Amino acid sequence: MKNFFELIQFIFEEILFYPLNFLREVEPFSWLLANGINFLFLGIGILGMMYWLKQLKKFNDSGEEDTDSTSHSFL
Repeated sequence: MKNFFELIQFIFEEILFYPLNFLREVEPFSWLLANGINFLFLGIGILGMMYWLKQLKKFNDSGEEDTDSTSHSFL
């Protein structure tokens, strides 16, 4: 049973965390490369926000939405 848990430890520490360990080792030499994963997530977030705003504008321009102040019961 001990070997099974050591296998799990090996998989996580040596295989799955390798990209993150690489980024930690490269950080003193290249700040931009070390933060590349952050820039990737930032880009995905910006693209998602642009898509969302485009869809909001499309529905607003089509006039489908009921914008009357009594359209919701809690108002």
